[in-house]
Amino acid sequence: MRIEEINKSYMNGEWVDGESGNLYDIRDPYDNSVVTSVNLATAGQLEDAFQVAEKAQKEWAQSSVEERRRVLQGAHDYLNENREDIVQLMNRESGSTILKANLEIDLSLAELKEAINSADELYKVKVLSSGIEGKVNKVHRLPLGVISCISPFNFPMNLSMRTIAPAIALGNAVVHKPDVQVGLSGGQIIAKAFAHAGLPKGVFQSILTDINEVGDGMIDNPVPRLISFTGSTPVGRHIGKVAGENLKKVALELGGNAPFVVLGDAVVDRAVDAAIFGKFVHNGQICMATNRIIVHQDVYDDFVEQFVAKAKGLQAGDPKNPETVVGPIINKEQADKIMGIAAEAKKDGLRVVLDGDRSGNVISPIVFADVPNDSKLAQSEIFGPIATIIRAKSDDEALAFANDTEYGLSSTVFTSDLEKGQRFALQVDAGMTHVNDQTVNNEAHVAFGGNKASGLGRFSHPWIVEEFTTTKWVSVQEEYREFPF
Repeated sequence: MRIEEINKSYMNGEWVDGESGNLYDIRDPYDNSVVTSVNLATAGQLEDAFQVAEKAQKEWAQSSVEERRRVLQGAHDYLNENREDIVQLMNRESGSTILKANLEIDLSLAELKEAINSADELYKVKVLSSGIEGKVNKVHRLPLGVISCISPFNFPMNLSMRTIAPAIALGNAVVHKPDVQVGLSGGQIIAKAFAHAGLPKGVFQSILTDINEVGDGMIDNPVPRLISFTGSTPVGRHIGKVAGENLKKVALELGGNAPFVVLGDAVVDRAVDAAIFGKFVHNGQICMATNRIIVHQDVYDDFVEQFVAKAKGLQAGDPKNPETVVGPIINKEQADKIMGIAAEAKKDGLRVVLDGDRSGNVISPIVFADVPNDSKLAQSEIFGPIATIIRAKSDDEALAFANDTEYGLSSTVFTSDLEKGQRFALQVDAGMTHVNDQTVNNEAHVAFGGNKASGLGRFSHPWIVEEFTTTKWVSVQEEYREFPF
């Protein structure tokens, strides 16, 4: 796969240059080299894409289950067959380590497999009785229409695919805007896969542009019936407001401040292993990433000692090196922000038990201990390789700390008592809680989503079916009905 084949917008089945006159350089976050340059699309081109999608969707809605499955399987096979090229691109475009890139491809393939399973959910009919003599009630499941999809930079292929694949499986069309920093792996490889699979023109379109060019065009255009967005909570609030004013549905997966709770009876070394992965996978640039490590005082000192020793041994550097665990932050601005968070925490007097180094956009692990749960550091979504360890006097205090956040996406509790762990998990106000595991979990057949400021709606089959379809009641009066007047 040559980059020159996919560095354009994909519109109505064609690869086209953006007409804005503005050239955007996609850069390798490790060495700042230019991966490729793209011409950004205009608001007018985006509007055209929605018009094309609206027409294409009406035809795609009439496709058979077999055709939808064939296309989805074809896209799956294309990605699988081109895995090595995609891994290399993710290394350069998003700074993904080899481990993370392969994980992301596997997650994307799983989304396609589950979408294949969802394809026969369309046009299902539920027959219900009626209190009116001679009437039969039928409730049909129909395609929603056109879906607007906006995805972020951190897991661009996977977080795009979890909307795109089920939407197409359920007879919808999709207009997609990946974060242009990772526009190739976040959108254009997906477009290439579906084009290869024979998806009709216009059903999926991926636009390389940015907000300076298109403004709110992805959310206030009258065509899309649902806005699917993964990203920050402030942007999600704006999308929710605009969508609400236009009476559009939303599926929002937003920020997180995931608590990793270690109870007094936990096996410490196992908890440390899980916490290290949950904190530092993809450098902490994940909404589900472990953000606050809340440890019962009975095992606190042991946990801190083991965690620091293990974090100190993680290799940071070039993501193309198979030994690298911590690669580069996505860009200089984000790296500056993370270092600023660390500097402010130090200024506030928080105890540093492991201080990291910065080389370009690569930041090696930084660990703070004895952090107050109500501190600015603990209450911020860090989105970087800074670990925050908090002491809890009891299980009840640990639970209170876990819930003391505006977010509620993912969470974890470690304990030797599995029944107690499950009871604890049900009391954590988050969409997902994992017992004796880390916080970064995603399975395409399990409900995924958050509470509170972490989002609205649930992804994954079969929950996504309700989000991406509409129901229609058709009643059939099989016998003549007498009316009172």
